[in-house]
Amino acid sequence: MPAKKLKEFLDSQQVKYVTISHSAAFTAQEIASLAHIRGRELAKTVIVKVDGKMAMAVLPASHKVDTALLKTVAGAAALGLASELEFKSLFPDCEAGAMPPFGNLYGLPVFVEESLAKDEEIAFNAGSHSELVRLSYKDFERLVRPTVAKFSLRP
Repeated sequence: MPAKKLKEFLDSQQVKYVTISHSAAFTAQEIASLAHIRGRELAKTVIVKVDGKMAMAVLPASHKVDTALLKTVAGAAALGLASELEFKSLFPDCEAGAMPPFGNLYGLPVFVEESLAKDEEIAFNAGSHSELVRLSYKDFERLVRPTVAKFSLRP
């Protein structure tokens, strides 16, 4: 089952979504393979520090955050990747590293890579390393209201 906070929020908003169970996996590419989703269609959530405050960067599993680009997008003086120790406590209902990209549920701003905004659907970790949620990108954007911009590189 998705993280309780996420499930309650989606249900309260009457959003149609699908959950996809898979064996435990810890990298976005591994998850994409197990769930039979192309890496560019699976969104991963990376926690970044923007001028010392936590934020979510959401991008295709097959991409990497370009911190220089994201720093410009965010209008920040400093931007870097956060360590798991720094952000783990912000997501008490999630397994470490499996946070859904709903920063609005955790008091964090969300930046979404523009290539994801072109897809009809978005799939992402549902708070565990063995379950995904897939829903329409339009519903995701309406609920989260992310900043959409280009800030990633393909490896």
